[in-house]
Amino acid sequence: MFNFDEPRFVTIQSNAVEAGVALRELVTALVRDGAQNLYFLGAGGAGVLMEPAAQLVQRLSTFPAQVVQAAEILATDAVPLGSHSIVVIPSLSGTTREALDVLRFAKSKGATVITLTGHEDTPVAQEADHNFTVFAEDDTSSESFYLQSLLLVLALLEATGDYQHYDRVAAELRTLPRLLLEAKRAYEPTSVEFATHIQAHDFHIISGAGSTWPEAWYYGTCILEEMQWIKTRPIHAADFFHGTLELLEENTSLLLFKGEDASRAIVERVEAWAPDISRSVRTIDTAEVNLPGISADVRALISPVVISTLLERVSAHLEELTQHPLTTRRYYRQVAY
Repeated sequence: MFNFDEPRFVTIQSNAVEAGVALRELVTALVRDGAQNLYFLGAGGAGVLMEPAAQLVQRLSTFPAQVVQAAEILATDAVPLGSHSIVVIPSLSGTTREALDVLRFAKSKGATVITLTGHEDTPVAQEADHNFTVFAEDDTSSESFYLQSLLLVLALLEATGDYQHYDRVAAELRTLPRLLLEAKRAYEPTSVEFATHIQAHDFHIISGAGSTWPEAWYYGTCILEEMQWIKTRPIHAADFFHGTLELLEENTSLLLFKGEDASRAIVERVEAWAPDISRSVRTIDTAEVNLPGISADVRALISPVVISTLLERVSAHLEELTQHPLTTRRYYRQVAY
């Protein structure tokens, strides 16, 4: 595959799955000791990647769980956040200012802070009550964060009595890194076409629903906008027909992400209508990806993992087509803001 280190990828994602063992032990103990709510408090894209995990808790349990952007909760506070709270903060670099600020805020409220980082020798890792470091970089971090947060909440749901399939799911997930590698390999020809489509348009509407909506937001905002300076409009598929449909014209690019949970039908409604207007509709459908040995219920859980792993192939070809490295920034961490 083009510009891709296969052993590195498999190692990183395998380490993410293995982190679930210690996360399970910790979360089980916290619930047993009286934890009453769960907050994912991230900054930017890393925080958004926690959304599928929070959604899962909200669907299967009465245990309060939510994602709040770090800057938002620092500005507004949250009364339920306190000594009976589990706070999870993802930070790839371990140095993000808002992540460190919200970590200190949560600890000042008495919460138990768990951090998920890509680098251990960093302030976010060192100041947490419990840190889990799985080395990763931008091209491998999405899958890693998705998998760690998924295993964390499955452990929580098991501890609350709301889920009974943890062992089976964890066993299947241990096979996933190599399956994702083969999914990338199979998608390579399509990824070139997808990247060419993106390069050919200067604006993209990107949509998903359920667990694929956070990936739609993330790819539009953190990859196309931040890393490629391409304008996007991420929109939840449920909101597409409440305004954004009016932007669609014959050559308007629309990128749709279809997963395998119950929200799939929401994206399919957009997919059925949009081609009557635009000739530039492209869909990534996880149901088309061969994942032998992965059960239907687990496929539904990992839809954003699969989409993000395919999109990495798109991004690798896109930066070559645009001659714009994914690491190039004008403002992010370049100027004070």
